[in-house]
Amino acid sequence: MSQPSDSSAMPLIPVLAVVGTGLIGGSFAAALRRVGQAGRVLGVGRNPASLQRARALGLIDEIADLEQAAAEADLIFLATPVGAMAPVLRDLAPILRPDTLVTDAGSTKADVAALARDILGDRCAQFIPGHPIAGSEMTGPEAADPMLYHGRKVVLTPFEDTPGLLQHRLIRIWEACGARISLMTPEAHDRALAAVSHVPHFLAAAYMAGVVRAEDADTRLNLAGTGFRDFTRIAAGSAEVWRDIFLSNRAAVLRELDDFDQALRLLRATLEGDPDPAALEALLEQAALARRFWGGRSQMQ
Repeated sequence: MSQPSDSSAMPLIPVLAVVGTGLIGGSFAAALRRVGQAGRVLGVGRNPASLQRARALGLIDEIADLEQAAAEADLIFLATPVGAMAPVLRDLAPILRPDTLVTDAGSTKADVAALARDILGDRCAQFIPGHPIAGSEMTGPEAADPMLYHGRKVVLTPFEDTPGLLQHRLIRIWEACGARISLMTPEAHDRALAAVSHVPHFLAAAYMAGVVRAEDADTRLNLAGTGFRDFTRIAAGSAEVWRDIFLSNRAAVLRELDDFDQALRLLRATLEGDPDPAALEALLEQAALARRFWGGRSQMQ
């Protein structure tokens, strides 16, 4: 149910433009609509059928192009794959209104921040890189959920010269969606997310690929239960999105894979040769306690 709002008050975003109206962009628009903080919503994208579905679902009011978004929007939300960010910024740079706030939802931040500095130049102060730590294996406008960001963390990585009023405005917008804001550097964000988001997806995808390539894959999958389902769920995410994430955060992902390889070797050593039940149990207990302790915290997806 929508929260009550003062109909006489101007919404935080009179005109919102969402570039990419799938799960992330569609949920952002739906969340702001839910609390009456988005006036007119423009949808921009490369897939006409997806844009038509977004309009039919009420996520957007109008299908637009970047030129119209740049001319009319008070906030432009870039919910595109990281690999598509550069061409979008290049198209926006010469037509962006000086009072328009731009932010993104990319899962990596150092590369996006560097692109914004290189492409937007003096107008970089209008761009605040961001990453909502929320998602699903579902894709497309149909997956949009107005509660997706409620209680979830959103990381913002503003530049040193980002105006304080602009930063505060974006914080208020995300808080209207129910999100909790964290501020950090792009580099710190990418290191942390490599460990808790990117490598887990990489491993789930690798494991799923190994299972389906086995000669008895059908038998294995027919016997798979909730543990297999939970472990491999994230492997169902968009291949295009995750390809761009792995490539853009390659160095941090490779470092985390090196660390994981060491941990796996340590655990595997308890089974090889003369098995060491005590060492195996100790490592499993250490992991179990760590997971139980973390499970009581507000979780990040």
